Amino acid sequence: MKDDKLRSDFTKAVEFVNNYTEPLPADLLLKLYAYYKIANKNFNNPGSETPLINAFKANALIQAKNITREDAMKSYITLVKKEIPR
Repeated sequence: MKDDKLRSDFTKAVEFVNNYTEPLPADLLLKLYAYYKIANKNFNNPGSETPLINAFKANALIQAKNITREDAMKSYITLVKKEIPR
């Protein structure tokens, strides 16, 4: 996938998720969170006020830590297409 197309598809997938109104499973949200953070090179600590949520988010990031930025974008797009009804 060309870099511009990949970024465009990633942006569209993020917008779709942000505008999605139905509840999504927590495990899916955590994967999307990790891929999003890696794709955007944002490695700040999770910002939730709930320690348990921070632990889950940190764990999701640890599990995905060895993927590249491009692979994170591709994985995010694939998850959205596969797991979220349109």
